[in-house]
Amino acid sequence: MRSPKSTKLRKEIAFGLVIIFWIITAWMLYPLINLDAVDMENAKQYLYRSAIGITIMIIFFGKTILDLFFPQVTLKAMPLLNTIFLTIYAFALAGGIIFMITRMIILYVRSRKSGFLF
Repeated sequence: MRSPKSTKLRKEIAFGLVIIFWIITAWMLYPLINLDAVDMENAKQYLYRSAIGITIMIIFFGKTILDLFFPQVTLKAMPLLNTIFLTIYAFALAGGIIFMITRMIILYVRSRKSGFLF
């Protein structure tokens, strides 16, 4: 059986890793957020970088949905507040994914006007 300190340390490490992944994702998606300042000569690089960022967001979304429908606490029900926040987080992630894919399409259309992207 694990000690409470070991369990707490594992949760802190997992939380830290999630924060690090969100920082990396934000860095990868930054060009899509500031799409007006994007240099069209580097559109291919932005497209691949943004695709990786969106992939990470989709992985987070899948994990959130899995946690929502199949909670790890099987002995008791998930607290209502936790379920509400997880649902809001899932909707925010879905909205963010849709927004970023829309921005990628805009970047693709803009780059097609100035030449061949790939």
